[in-house]
Amino acid sequence: MRVNFLIKYSIAYILDLILGDPHWFPHPVRFIGKLITMLEGLLYRFKCKKFTGGVLAVLTIAITFIVSFILAKISVVLEIFFLYTTLATKSLASEGFRVCKILVEGDMEKAKKELSYLVSRDTENMNVVQITRSVLETISENSVDGVIAPMFFAFLGSLFSIDGVSLALPFAMGYKAINTLDSMVGYKNEKYMNFGTVSARIDDIANFIPARLSGGLIIPIAAFILRYDYKSAWRIFFRDRLNHSSPNSGNSEAAFAGALGVQFGGKTSYFGKIHNKPTIGDKLKNFGIPDVKKGIRLLYVTSWVGMVIFTIIYSLISYIK
Repeated sequence: MRVNFLIKYSIAYILDLILGDPHWFPHPVRFIGKLITMLEGLLYRFKCKKFTGGVLAVLTIAITFIVSFILAKISVVLEIFFLYTTLATKSLASEGFRVCKILVEGDMEKAKKELSYLVSRDTENMNVVQITRSVLETISENSVDGVIAPMFFAFLGSLFSIDGVSLALPFAMGYKAINTLDSMVGYKNEKYMNFGTVSARIDDIANFIPARLSGGLIIPIAAFILRYDYKSAWRIFFRDRLNHSSPNSGNSEAAFAGALGVQFGGKTSYFGKIHNKPTIGDKLKNFGIPDVKKGIRLLYVTSWVGMVIFTIIYSLISYIK
């Protein structure tokens, strides 16, 4: 049974907004993670770490692509379900709300512990301002990784097919494999400096267009709809988007910072060492719980604007074809 891609993806998008990522559910990314761990165990022992790390990346992406194609071919229901799992709008918002709720209750220790599950930075000595800043930075950065980028690749893949099977799911799930590789082996530490090089570079390439679409177009439009400072979202995007160690993360962070009137970056502790990160945005106020709530609203509207923009582009291309 053939179903129009826009119908399938709209259902997947709505499922994400309703269900999010239940903790009891064995998310496909967990299986991708187990695949990476298994392949790393086989490949890390060899001497040429860059080469074997590249093999790890290629095998992980290829296996994920092939399995996703088979799932899409088996059933439309399976295709829609797994497309839904590539999106993370509600789960990202829920994590932010959870920390906010704990802060409102006044349990700082629990809030810091909850935050430690979301970020790699040290949380033990954080105050309310540092906690809310960290939550907002995570939401702004992951608005690309968890929402716009998988959406972008699903729509891109939908323009191609093999034996009548859309490549929307293989493209979207392939992106999730790339993102998972980067989060697991793409570190610049002694263990992964060489082994994770290829995974990190592939992730940089994959996020290049989605990150700039998000920061330069989608987030400012979302800010305009919410009557946030959309002009500053654009201004800070063009001014500060390169003030980040990642070639992509600064794009969405800059747009978020401008829209909310906050400043990201500054002193941050990682593994016991203080790092002075370049600042992004203008410090018009200190971070507070209301800012997190505003950031979550911006996340939701950003995902909706992304859906609308990609739907329009897809419809135009389909009409031309």
